[in-house]
Amino acid sequence: MRVRSFEGLILFTVNMKKVKRNRLLISGVSIALLAFAIIALVIFPPQKAKSFFTSSTKKANLPGFGIWLPPDYEVHGIDVSRYQGNISWSLVSEHTSHDIGISFAFIKASEGKTLRDNAFQKNWREAKDNNMLRGAYHFFRPHLTADEQFNLFKSIVKIGKEDLPPVLDVEIRGSIPPAQLRKKVKRWLVLSEKHYGVKPILYTSYSFFKHYFNTKEFEEYPLWIAHYATDDLNRLTKEWHFWQHNESGRVKGIRGQVDFNVFKGDFNDLLKLCKK
Repeated sequence: MRVRSFEGLILFTVNMKKVKRNRLLISGVSIALLAFAIIALVIFPPQKAKSFFTSSTKKANLPGFGIWLPPDYEVHGIDVSRYQGNISWSLVSEHTSHDIGISFAFIKASEGKTLRDNAFQKNWREAKDNNMLRGAYHFFRPHLTADEQFNLFKSIVKIGKEDLPPVLDVEIRGSIPPAQLRKKVKRWLVLSEKHYGVKPILYTSYSFFKHYFNTKEFEEYPLWIAHYATDDLNRLTKEWHFWQHNESGRVKGIRGQVDFNVFKGDFNDLLKLCKK
């Protein structure tokens, strides 16, 4: 009995030490949480905290095209090819959200010297039928000559009044030197202007623009820049007319995702670029 009572006393003492240690631990955690809450309120006052935690949600839901749209631009558009499948242009033209609609569309016509986009004729015709400003583009293959590529494009694309200028899409350099790339691109643009009577548009990425086309010989052409990793292209360059800012937009009448663009100017400015 005396042995058991002594053992009980030891167990009781040990248990009391555990209780005190747990109480200290709980108190320490409580103090740490309180300190964190005070710091959070200082750094993020209620309104600021609300903005911080909901800003990404607002971007995702504004304004109804499945993506964030750059603010302060009136004129929005898309670019499409056969990869968008069978497009309902009537639905595209009707889709609006927060008073924003689709005002223009660039449509792929050709690539290289032989590839014709098999959706072009339907897209070209129906975009016009649904009062959409339309433009056609050619995907440039640098290993081929400018002449043979432009010959393909002009055999497909007929541009009329209030159509947007032809577009040359340059995304790859291939194995040719930069000077040769510039020479070929310039040649295509010259041929296009001579044939259609309107300054063509040069499309390229911001990186390509910086490395290859930020030269005096291309200053005369309207520039369409693709850049998805900035929320304001003007911070990087002022030399642009169109900005392709996202490749994951959603529009009624188009299955899947589609590229989104803004035009730097109002609708009347856009009309001034079109063929007279």
